[in-house]
Amino acid sequence: MDRGTVGSAQSGRLLVEVREEGSSAVVTPAGELDHHTADLLREPLEDCLAKGFKRLVVDCARLEFCDSTGLNVLLGARLKAEAAGGGVTLAGMQPVVARVFEITGADAVFTVHDTLEAALADESS
Repeated sequence: MDRGTVGSAQSGRLLVEVREEGSSAVVTPAGELDHHTADLLREPLEDCLAKGFKRLVVDCARLEFCDSTGLNVLLGARLKAEAAGGGVTLAGMQPVVARVFEITGADAVFTVHDTLEAALADESS
């Protein structure tokens, strides 16, 4: 597996790391994803798609909070990835983050796995 780092961004409350994992880009936000930090996730997701990654796996294990702005960033990335013939898979959501997806119904439009390992092993997503 290629674990080379593609990039990272930071602004106090949110750190985003990106790395290659085979043919997927693994994007790992850590901290709070909200109106003030949304661009710190949006830009790396868009960069991955611009670099030709069709499959984005968002490892949410270290994501402590996600509001509607953060949800919209992920939904926007999903639409762009699907338009390019790929998709966005979510992994390891904490209960507080998973609740936002449940309440809004967004959990029905994403492939969601309990762990990053399970998401990477699922080649169908």
